[in-house]
Amino acid sequence: MEHHQPSRTAQGAALHRAAHQLLDRPLVFEDPLVLRMVGAEAEAALRSGTDPHSGRERRGLRAFLVVRSRYSEDCLSEAYARGVHQYVLLGAGLDTFAYRAAAKFPELKIFEVDHPATQGWKRARLAQERVAIPRAVVYTPVDFERETLADGLARAGFETTKPALFAWLGVVPYLTDDAVKNTLRFIAQTMPQGSAVIFDYSEPADWHNAEERAAFQAMAERVAQAGEPFRSFYRPEELSHALTAMGFSQTRDLDATELNARYFSSRDDGMRLGGRGHLMHAVV
Repeated sequence: MEHHQPSRTAQGAALHRAAHQLLDRPLVFEDPLVLRMVGAEAEAALRSGTDPHSGRERRGLRAFLVVRSRYSEDCLSEAYARGVHQYVLLGAGLDTFAYRAAAKFPELKIFEVDHPATQGWKRARLAQERVAIPRAVVYTPVDFERETLADGLARAGFETTKPALFAWLGVVPYLTDDAVKNTLRFIAQTMPQGSAVIFDYSEPADWHNAEERAAFQAMAERVAQAGEPFRSFYRPEELSHALTAMGFSQTRDLDATELNARYFSSRDDGMRLGGRGHLMHAVV
């Protein structure tokens, strides 16, 4: 993590979401503010095809990145209707949900948890674009080398006696297994019934076929060169058993087949998920 700079992977995810707004129809995930977040120069490069995030060879990855945000916000709508009014974005990155959510979720409190460097850059960018910060947003800078998630949330006024939905997107693969499981235990053993966490993960490379391994290796090399290498992989059944042992009452694992059927079945442009990425939805 560079001082006063956002995570490279957070920037990459934002560029994929921006490319989706410009290049794919119909939209799976509407995120108009992301174009202002990445800026006019990046938008022009995406439109012209000179930015690699707009390439056809990355469309499958783009599909996964936009569908994980769509699924999380779909689940939030359901949770909010049940009375869940705390939403925690773990590793919020350059996510724009909080700045377009007020009309639909007027009673929601949104905690954006991230490294201080990424969060500082994001706040400066929002100020530059004159995007208003809703009163519902609570910035929660946490340097995990110095403090725990519990410490950061407590400082931000988060209420562990009330249910919450945690969205942990684009983070787990970059953490150690200990860091992943410590965070999951905090949610399972601290939060009341009705709480849940949604996170993405990938299967070990030895479970991939030759084509999937080649694509995965290319992506792994890119993120490693950016200083944020992959560290953790999970097999679906083993992960579900581990979550149950931690105290989660229900788990739902969504792979590419299920996500394609739910979000990409009516398309004629060929956009769909490949590979072995998963979304896990675990309920306390």
